[in-house]
Amino acid sequence: MTDAEVTACLVRGRAGDEKAILDIFHYMYPHVTRLVHANLPARESAEDLVQQVCMKVMANLHQFSGKVPFLHWVSRIAVNTCLNQIRHEKRRPELRLADLSEDEVMVVEHLATTANELDSADQVGAAELVAKLLDGLRPADRILMKLLYLEGNTIEEISSMTGWSRTMIKVRAYRARAQLRRRYLLLMKEKP
Repeated sequence: MTDAEVTACLVRGRAGDEKAILDIFHYMYPHVTRLVHANLPARESAEDLVQQVCMKVMANLHQFSGKVPFLHWVSRIAVNTCLNQIRHEKRRPELRLADLSEDEVMVVEHLATTANELDSADQVGAAELVAKLLDGLRPADRILMKLLYLEGNTIEEISSMTGWSRTMIKVRAYRARAQLRRRYLLLMKEKP
């Protein structure tokens, strides 16, 4: 859909045109699904959260001002919904080497002994290890790390999605990287 088509659908949808609302839903659904899967809280069903985000968007269509692109507005709702859900989940504050799978332990040991890139067999364990390390961060920091480093969004894009200032994003990223480094070093000290 072009911007003009989205705007036209929004106008018709606000007036109660069910086809326009359905068109808006089909337009935003893949975007919402991608964002939810990228920022999914560990104990939450992806489909439930996608539906929750879509319902919030549809219920608040009247609040969309058009000052930013529609998908940016939707992104902000999706990210904030994920953040709120993550805040509601209780997590263990620390990660121990004993909590890791055998593959993840091998990755930690491999990273500690070599500076070479990981082979394909270790990449799966590395991805799981990264996910566990990220789970120890505060919800907002976890989302920021995923958006910035795993998805490759720019600071401007993240600012548009979350409403955070550029400075706040840079400070949060710095602190989150430091916390990840400390958690990783604790894992290494625990290693026999």
